[in-house]
Amino acid sequence: MSLRKYLSSRIFFTQILAAMAIFAIIAYLFFHWITYTTHHGQEITVPDLARLSAEQAEEKLSAVDLDYIILDTVDFKPDFPKLTIVEQEPKAGAKVKEGRKIYIKINASKYTMVTVPDLIEKTYRQAVPTLEAIGLMEGTITYKPYLGKDMVLELRQNGKKLKAGDKVLKSSKIDLILGDGKITYEETVDSTAIDSTQIIPLNGQ
Repeated sequence: MSLRKYLSSRIFFTQILAAMAIFAIIAYLFFHWITYTTHHGQEITVPDLARLSAEQAEEKLSAVDLDYIILDTVDFKPDFPKLTIVEQEPKAGAKVKEGRKIYIKINASKYTMVTVPDLIEKTYRQAVPTLEAIGLMEGTITYKPYLGKDMVLELRQNGKKLKAGDKVLKSSKIDLILGDGKITYEETVDSTAIDSTQIIPLNGQ
């Protein structure tokens, strides 16, 4: 059979159609495999991990083919159980692909220690913001006679006198003893001052 007759024969067209069908099937299977392996269009809803331990979070994430990485331990938050998750990224409800890592932060097991600042002779208005800035709270206010009104005279915790540099737990309440400003200059004169009757007169008189 000549080439011209072969190209115009039914056998040639049958083979062309068979080759096209095979190519279409191979292409379909290839793109289906690519879609499956890359999980194209498939998304997983990130679960809420708040208040879960790392072990509980791992179990919950494994069930939906997700993983996690602990980023850090944050300062103790009393409204969360200790050593449980307080933050996560992506947030709960976000859509991610299978195998995505969820970054989490764990609540500390207890408050950290902070250093008591030097507030003696500072005013009340200066002292309170300084305490709050390092995570301490204002406790009971007590006044005692002193020339400087609202001047810090002592710091106490549970009745114990504190000094600058002492360590206390963060979020502790610090009691302040302040001056009442009612004492006058005359009242500060030493009670042992020389009495006028004890003055020796001149010339022995």
